[in-house]
Amino acid sequence: MPDHDLLRAALRENWHLVPTAITNRRGGILSRSWDVTVGHARYVARLVRPAERPALEAGLAAAGRLRACGIAAGESVRTLGGALTVAISVGALAVLRRVPGRALAGADPVDQQWWGDRLGAVHRALQGYVHPGLGRWNLLDADAAHLSGEPWLRLAVTEAVTAATRLTVTDRLTYGVLHRDPAPEEFVVDPDTGRAGVLDGGASGTGPLVYDVAAAVAYAGGTDAAAELVDGYLAAAPVHSDELDATLPVLLRFRWAAQADWSARRLAECAQAPAAAECRAGAGEALDRARAALRTLSG
Repeated sequence: MPDHDLLRAALRENWHLVPTAITNRRGGILSRSWDVTVGHARYVARLVRPAERPALEAGLAAAGRLRACGIAAGESVRTLGGALTVAISVGALAVLRRVPGRALAGADPVDQQWWGDRLGAVHRALQGYVHPGLGRWNLLDADAAHLSGEPWLRLAVTEAVTAATRLTVTDRLTYGVLHRDPAPEEFVVDPDTGRAGVLDGGASGTGPLVYDVAAAVAYAGGTDAAAELVDGYLAAAPVHSDELDATLPVLLRFRWAAQADWSARRLAECAQAPAAAECRAGAGEALDRARAALRTLSG
């Protein structure tokens, strides 16, 4: 993660934005983001790995489709050269105008209804949406070298991949554009208007829509804690309850395997990070959470 000085320099050089405040944002495993204040204007800066740049740009473009459908979504601020993103030393950076409102609280039942409703509305609005940066939903690489860091890790990922592969082969699933990382902090509600929205289209790809629900359920604390989220989603989404009931357990397990994979890869990279100890602590905690969740979902 870049320090604020690097971020300030990138914003000034590429957007002529001089921040008066930068705040780390919580939520998400596929990107890092910050709330950026410039005078009275508010923005979100989002950073992804270089390989995720096309998917990020697809998500930024998808936000335009959402706005055209009446869904509040952050508007991309193009660079001085007219690009959606810019490559910096640690990844690809984008800037969006922040949607008004407060971030949703994942444990609040009313916020869960907003959360599920907006995720379902996004899935419905993006049916048929195409963009060259949209990558296909792909399974994890169970042979990846970074999975050797923990004795339990490779087997857990392999089992989750096997179950997800069986599901996608044998079941008829509803496919579409995925947000891929729908943490509650990615959604907002404006107390003044009662209008809920999404910061952007995410690091977008295509795949089974219930995968996004599984990711949201994981952020909410599991299926027992996410009843309102699921209820809100089903009321707005193009997915029926029988499909969600049948596929959610498998895709929830796969989501936690993806969290474990990401955390293990991050741990392998921490030796080269500027703040190696802090990096290892954060990635290690995320890996521990994934292991605990996978234990409860195995079998």
